Amino acid sequence: MPPMDYDDAGFSGGEEETDNECYSDDDGITADLGQGESNNDCIRDFQILAQPQVVAELNKVAQETSQVIGFPVEVCKILLHKFRWNKEDLCDKFCDAADPAEFISKLKISLNTDKATVGQPQQLGLGLCTVCFDNLPLLGLTCKHGFCSDCWNGYLTSRFAENPEPYAPCPHPDCDMVVDDECALKFLVSPAAQRSYKRKVTNSFVECNNLLRNCPAPDCEKVIKVPHAECRAVICDCGMCFCFACSMEWHEPVTCELLKKWQKKCSDDSETSNWLNANTKDCPKCHVTIEKDGGCNHMTCRSQTCKHEFCWMCLGPWKPHGSGWYSCNRYEDGSSKNARSVQENSRAALQRYLHYYNRFMNHQSSLKLENKLIDQIKVKAEQMQSQQFSWIETQFLTNAVTVLNKCRRTLMYTYAFAFYLVPSNATQIFENNQCDLEMATEQLSEVLEREIESSEDFVALKQKVQDKYRYVDQRRVVLLKHCTEGLERNEWQFNDRP
Repeated sequence: MPPMDYDDAGFSGGEEETDNECYSDDDGITADLGQGESNNDCIRDFQILAQPQVVAELNKVAQETSQVIGFPVEVCKILLHKFRWNKEDLCDKFCDAADPAEFISKLKISLNTDKATVGQPQQLGLGLCTVCFDNLPLLGLTCKHGFCSDCWNGYLTSRFAENPEPYAPCPHPDCDMVVDDECALKFLVSPAAQRSYKRKVTNSFVECNNLLRNCPAPDCEKVIKVPHAECRAVICDCGMCFCFACSMEWHEPVTCELLKKWQKKCSDDSETSNWLNANTKDCPKCHVTIEKDGGCNHMTCRSQTCKHEFCWMCLGPWKPHGSGWYSCNRYEDGSSKNARSVQENSRAALQRYLHYYNRFMNHQSSLKLENKLIDQIKVKAEQMQSQQFSWIETQFLTNAVTVLNKCRRTLMYTYAFAFYLVPSNATQIFENNQCDLEMATEQLSEVLEREIESSEDFVALKQKVQDKYRYVDQRRVVLLKHCTEGLERNEWQFNDRP
């Protein structure tokens, strides 16, 4: 039986690399940086594989396994999936078993290992389909449970749409015979369902291989293959720049673990709790949450079983305050201090979080808004080319926007990095570098937004823009180098706040 063929057209090989190209990940910026202007985030020692190339790698592993254990390639794919595509582990377990039948029975599945019939649905003649209860030509596996072609198609289409597993059992409720990939492709009718199934099989292979990653960009089917698994930037042909370790957009200098914590903090309702802590107080007696809705500090708990009266300012009992309630100078004890301390710490924690969150979001917003510069640059480049400037001479504008994009993204993630950073001498250096980069980035942004359209002296404009973007990129490299060296030397300490 020939190996599964991925017949989609239009995929290019992953061998072609363009070292002088720099891509952004989600905004369509693609800039040829020319001589000496390379993307310093990404070392081009990886391959970009189209789906046919992934299938070839998958089939190679299956064929190598088949040569060792003697099962057909289709069966080896099922077994490899069971063993998370660990060929060595599978072969070791197979050799340890008394015989092939014992090996398969331990997996609690049934497989057709006959090379003559594997991958071929069995023609079982005319009969009653036990799904639709019509008398129709029946198809099945070597288990001889027959169903009509429509019911096979419906069962597998539904199964694969709802279940991430690429291999399904026979539809008979008491049968554990597994449908191999060649049979599944013959049972599935629509080309779309067949393509989706092929992708499901390759995803199984990619997700279990620590040297492969699916490109996370929507509708992109390319796969990145690296020589060594590590946290690093990789760039797909579609322009998506992402972290190989976590598949999120490239997020230097913050680590994958800290970024996940930051994203969870920003997206879940934990900050709602912070708001409640900062804007409400608990009754000192029954601990019911109370929000102040008036100016008076004389509070009465609304709980029917409590009705405790206390001062909103100091949380002490109201009765001792008398006429001096406004200054809370008549009553002070340890419990009141502790209650106030909790509220003050909560407010301080919220203010600290908002400091970093607002700046993170501001750079993210600026990153999106500055995408409109692409259109302005195209117009300006056309103007310059109409005045006897060559195409290559106008590329400094594209280079500048690409660098601005990279710096915005770096600054954005420095605030997630800084949120978890424990203060130290190195922290002061980091903040100085962050400040320098932020100032230089804003200056470059201002030049691009305010001077591109109005400037008539193209030579002076080119010199100014080049000076700005080269300096800001230099500051970005300095900041990232300091962060990376600190991580490598374990100089950074991060707090364990969620």
